[in-house]
Amino acid sequence: MRPNEISTAVDWAATEGWNPGLADAPCFAAADPQGFLIGEHDGAPAATVSCINYGASFSFLGFYIVRQDLRGRGYGLRLWKAAIAHAGGRVIGLDGVVAQQQNYAKSGFELAYANIRYGGAIGASHRPQADVIDLSEVPLATVEAYDAKVFPAPRTAFLRAWINAPGHVGCARVRDGRLAGFGVIRPCRQGYKIGPLVADDRTTAEIVLSALVAKIGDGQIFLDIPSVNRDAIALAEDLGLAPVFETARMYTGAILPLQLDRLFGVATFELG
Repeated sequence: MRPNEISTAVDWAATEGWNPGLADAPCFAAADPQGFLIGEHDGAPAATVSCINYGASFSFLGFYIVRQDLRGRGYGLRLWKAAIAHAGGRVIGLDGVVAQQQNYAKSGFELAYANIRYGGAIGASHRPQADVIDLSEVPLATVEAYDAKVFPAPRTAFLRAWINAPGHVGCARVRDGRLAGFGVIRPCRQGYKIGPLVADDRTTAEIVLSALVAKIGDGQIFLDIPSVNRDAIALAEDLGLAPVFETARMYTGAILPLQLDRLFGVATFELG
C-alpha cells in the first residue's frame, strides 16, 4: 500500500467493529511503510493485511481482512503468504480473533495468552499528582527503554508518531527521578482508547490512567488488557469497565521475556 491507502485498512477495521483511532493510519505508516499490503480484484481493493517489521528479529501481523463479498475464494491466503514473506525469518506475533485461532495455528502460531478489551464510561476523578507530567517532557529514549519491558522489539518510529499524533495525549509518572509509568489516550471512532499503559504497579497505572481521563473529561474509554495481568483486570473492573472483546495473542516462536505484570494496556491490537 501507499501511505494514503492505509486508511482503507483502517476503514475496513472500523466496519469489522475494531474501533480504530482517528489518527491511526499515519502512525501505522511510520512503523514500517513497506509492511502494509493490499490485494486487488478487478481493480478494486479485495483484501488487506499488515506485517510490521520491528528490527531484525520481530514482526507483528494485523489488518487481515477480506472484503465480505469475496471471502472463501483464497484471496486472503495469497495475501497472507505475502505478509509472512515480508517478515522473513523474524518471529511473528498477532492478536487474532478467537474464532480464527485454529487457522493461525496451522501457520505455526502458538497461543501465548488472551487479551481482553474492557470498555465503559467513567468519570474524570483525577486529583493532581505532583509527579505526573506530560509524556512529551520525557526523553523518547527513556520511554523506549521502559516500553522494552513489555514489547519484544524496539519501535522508535512508532512511539514517536504515537506520542505526537494529533489528538493523542500522553502522561507519565516520574518517581524519585525515574520513570515509573506512562500512557497514551487517543480518540477513536467510538470513545477513547488508552494504550500503551505501562506501569511499575497498579497504583501507578491508576494514577496515570486518571490523569489521561482528566484530559478528555467524561466519556467512554477502552483498555486492552493481557489476561495474565490480574492487577490490570482488577483495576478495569474496579473502574466499572466490562469485557467487550477478546483476542488471542499468538507467536510463531520464542520472544524476549516480557514483564507483563507492568502492561496495563496494549498499544493497539493491529501493531502490538
